[in-house]
Amino acid sequence: MRIVIAEDSVVLREGLTRLLADAGHDVVAAVDDATGLVDAVDEHRPEIAVVDVRMPPTHTDEGLRAAVQIRRDHPEVAVLVFSQYVEERYAAELLAGSTKKIGYLLKDRVADVRDFLDAVARVAAGGTVLDPEVISQIFSRSRRRDALNALTPREREVLEAMAEGYSNQAIAARLVVSEGAIEKHVSNIFAKLGLAPSEGEHRRVLAVLTYLGV
Repeated sequence: MRIVIAEDSVVLREGLTRLLADAGHDVVAAVDDATGLVDAVDEHRPEIAVVDVRMPPTHTDEGLRAAVQIRRDHPEVAVLVFSQYVEERYAAELLAGSTKKIGYLLKDRVADVRDFLDAVARVAAGGTVLDPEVISQIFSRSRRRDALNALTPREREVLEAMAEGYSNQAIAARLVVSEGAIEKHVSNIFAKLGLAPSEGEHRRVLAVLTYLGV
């Protein structure tokens, strides 16, 4: 099949090219950035694109954002994300529509070359191949979002103030309520976010991290 590879590491890019060519596939383009990926797919219309997540210029999520764009512009092209990282936001977006012709594998969890080649073939044929860790992290993000949606408007105000570094006493003064009322709101926030008392003072930090989407 015709394949486009997007991988900024020259060693891995050349390795994947050789591996896929030796398996009888036609690597029509091997690029090192997201712009090159999108252009290559536009030009060659491959059966599948094998995409890393972190590529130039910022090495954060360019590859995954490009994969989302490819799925939008060329739904007939299969996408296999092959990375060391799970980028939850765009991974969830990538899977939000049809999950046909989609794969997301973590490099350090692929134990056998044959497993990788099998994943390429399955995804290109219309299947879905997802590493369990990817699924776990995406669902974890979804659960956090649902928990935040369960907060009342006043609880969200309190959590926002917590994220800004205010103490309970300062939040009470800011919202013109008693400190006892704030303590009750904070307890409700912890409960709705599933932060158990055993997590002690760390609960406040965890609540703020949940609010910030970390």
